[in-house]
Amino acid sequence: MASVTTLCYVEREDAYLMMHRTKKENDLSKDKWIGIGGHVEAGESPEECIKREAMEEAGLELSDLRFRGLITFCYRKPETKEEVWDDWEYMCLFTARTSVEELPECDEGELVWVKKTEIPSLKLWKGDLIFFDLLQKKQEFFSLKLCYHGEELIEVQGNE
Repeated sequence: MASVTTLCYVEREDAYLMMHRTKKENDLSKDKWIGIGGHVEAGESPEECIKREAMEEAGLELSDLRFRGLITFCYRKPETKEEVWDDWEYMCLFTARTSVEELPECDEGELVWVKKTEIPSLKLWKGDLIFFDLLQKKQEFFSLKLCYHGEELIEVQGNE
């Protein structure tokens, strides 16, 4: 069964709030930079989930929350040779704003305001660069399918 997750890029002036994932053991995104978010819980809408995750991870109340995209992820483990997907998920991508100035400690990684122009130089999932490009182009809503074999992006479909 597919999981449903959320991810939000909180904007402030010319920067996005990014999390450098350095603290969790067995983290699929270990040492990568991502937005904030997490798994949708039973009975929770994606909007409720991202508001909860923003408060839990970063102590943020979000404003101007906008649902920007739906991304379908397919994963194959590096050792998998067959054309069979080991896992898949739907991720609801949001942008938002906040008035919070001081960022708290986070048990999943370091929270940093990163200038949008510097984001492509960070260690990211390759598909995340596609999100940033679409967000920068002010694409109102998009749908993507991103398929990974290990960390290698092997398939991209959608209105990228």
